[in-house]
This record gives sequence, structure tokens and C-alpha cells, in this order.
Amino acid sequence: MIILITGGTSGIGLATAKLLLSQGHKVIVTGQNSIRIERAKKELSENALVLQANTGSLEDTKQLTQQIKAEFGKLDGIFLNAGLSKVIPLATVRESDWDMLFNVNTKGQFFTLQSLLPLLTEGGSVVFTVGVGVKKGVEGGSLVSGSRGALLGMIPSLAVELAPRKIRVNAISPGVVDTPVWSKLGLPDDVIKDMFDQQAKSIPLARVAHAEDIAQTAAFLLSDASSYITGQNIAVAGGMDVV
Repeated sequence: MIILITGGTSGIGLATAKLLLSQGHKVIVTGQNSIRIERAKKELSENALVLQANTGSLEDTKQLTQQIKAEFGKLDGIFLNAGLSKVIPLATVRESDWDMLFNVNTKGQFFTLQSLLPLLTEGGSVVFTVGVGVKKGVEGGSLVSGSRGALLGMIPSLAVELAPRKIRVNAISPGVVDTPVWSKLGLPDDVIKDMFDQQAKSIPLARVAHAEDIAQTAAFLLSDASSYITGQNIAVAGGMDVV
């Protein structure tokens, strides 16, 4: 299969790319940061195409679609994993914060799917990354939860709309995951470790997730093994979504 992973140069996206490559698939990953792009090129095999593309730019999305069409002619799966996270208390939210998060997390993901849809084969799979914060309150997380939650509201309708082409549309909601996103937020390593230790105490499986935990579920939903699953949101959160 040929699978696109947006936001695939680090964390969950990169772990999923590695897993899919190990299963014999061809993978296209996108990212913005030039350093992470070069690192991903070194970590992934020759069956991976690593491209620079900003999910928040419709022009970048158009160019990405043209590149994939020219190189492969089709896609069998799309993992819409790119996104921004920023903790901002309600009282200090600016309009620019709203625009930044919704532009990437909602608008960008939606129009990436729209642009790539003609390339997606019958029986293909679309997977969105959402997050348990959409249904579980996180202080200062209203914008992230809202922008991701908007996607969650679209899943049932997209699943119904694309069903005639046997295209499945699902979402994954990770809990707390040990990925570089925390460092990107400017948190020191010791603060991150303490946060993980505290979070683990309230998670039934008593640990935060590794990126590979989420990758396993993403790979399953992208595969034919999930051929009768559509319109669903699967929490991969160690049980934190049920307590």
C-alpha cells in the first residue's frame, strides 16, 4: 500500500511510518521543520518519501497533491496526524491563537483530505488524530480541544459520504504520549518527566503512552484488517478516558 502521513517527521507520525515500512508499505511523510525533515530522511528507508509541507497552507496542500499524483498516481491510505498544541488559558486567548490552531488542526486537515480524495483508491482508509482532551477537560486546552473536536464531529458524516467508495474514515484519540511535542512547548526535560510521573498515577495502565502504542492502532485502521470499521473514534489512552 501507499500511505501518506501528515506530521510524520517526529513522534506518532514517525513511529507509524517506521511500522508501516517494516510491514512492506510505501510511505510518504510531511513535516515543516527542516531539521526534523532531514533527520526523518536518515531514519526512514528508501521506500519513504519525505516532503516539506505546511498543513495550514492550502497552496502547500495543492503542491503536495500534485507531487503524490506525479510520483505514485494514487494513495491507499491517509493518516491526517499533523497538528499544533498550545496551552492557553481562556483569559489570554488572542484571535491570532484561535486562527493558528484552527487553521492547522481543523481547516488544514479537512482541505488536505478534500485535495487528496481523487487519489484515494476504492476501499482506502482515512485516519485522523484527535485526542482524549476533546472529551476530557484540560486546563488551558480549550482551543486545542475545540480545533481537534471539530474534526471528531465530522467523522460520522465523512464516513457515510465516502462509504459508496468503500473508503473508511476513523479517528484515534491518544492520551498522554511521550513525544517531542512537549519539548516543542518549551518544557524542560525534568518538568516533562515529573509531569509524566504524575499523569501515570491517574492512568489505569499506570504509564504514559509511547508513540509506538499509537502507531499500532493507526496501522491497524489503515490496513485491510479494519475493513469493517468506519465512523469510529478509538481512544488509545491506557484507560484515562474512562476514569
